[in-house]
Amino acid sequence: MTLRSVRLKPSIASLLLFCFLLVCQTQAFAQPRRNAPPPAGQRAVAVQGQRAVVVDERLAALREAPELSARLLQRMSRGRKVAITGSRRAPDDITFYRVALTKKTFGWVQSEAVVAASRKEDEERLLRLIRGSEDFDRLARAHIFLELFTKSPLRPTVLMLYAEGAEEAASRLSRDASRRLDAHEMQAGGAPDYSYYMNYNGLDRYNRQGVYFIFNRSGRKFHYDGAAWREIVRRYPNSAEAEAARKSLDALAAMLKP
Repeated sequence: MTLRSVRLKPSIASLLLFCFLLVCQTQAFAQPRRNAPPPAGQRAVAVQGQRAVVVDERLAALREAPELSARLLQRMSRGRKVAITGSRRAPDDITFYRVALTKKTFGWVQSEAVVAASRKEDEERLLRLIRGSEDFDRLARAHIFLELFTKSPLRPTVLMLYAEGAEEAASRLSRDASRRLDAHEMQAGGAPDYSYYMNYNGLDRYNRQGVYFIFNRSGRKFHYDGAAWREIVRRYPNSAEAEAARKSLDALAAMLKP
């Protein structure tokens, strides 16, 4: 009897081990339901939706329903990327887009707040908005256009508006920096004067929009570095903007000549 018991132990142990693994495997399949990824329809939102960007933050209220009086979910900032997954016209004749911000965040936004890369009419609408904007707003919206509509026939026009806005900003920044940077403090700091100008914090938000400046030490002024003009000359040499871009580049080179 003892010998038989000893011989049965390995089989019993194997059976118990098999049952234990089976239970663990069953639990492993049962538990992920709580933390599983969203259903296929939700995962596909960002992929299937039309890629769009917020360009008019004044209208970018994400709402629970396609109505101006619907509950506000959040305010979206300019430059926020979304995916358009549907549209609906409200009774007051305003069109709303259903947009996805993330896989789990959805809402409705007024159509004029965003532009979509796949919509031809949005290129012209954004150009009108750029022309109607001033100062930094014009640069920020032009930057969105240049990132989104890489093959648009309107690109040379927007590049020129972008460059003109950048050069106007350079004049304002020169005046602001001269007022805020104290000559005595710069001298006491020991670093070259021009390095204080190039580190001036007023340049930061322009740098984030792809606008970079050079500093004329003799005139103590900022100037746009001319990247948009160079793109016009290089990629669109026969455009209506090309001649003006060449002249601007020549003037910049002459100004910086020692």
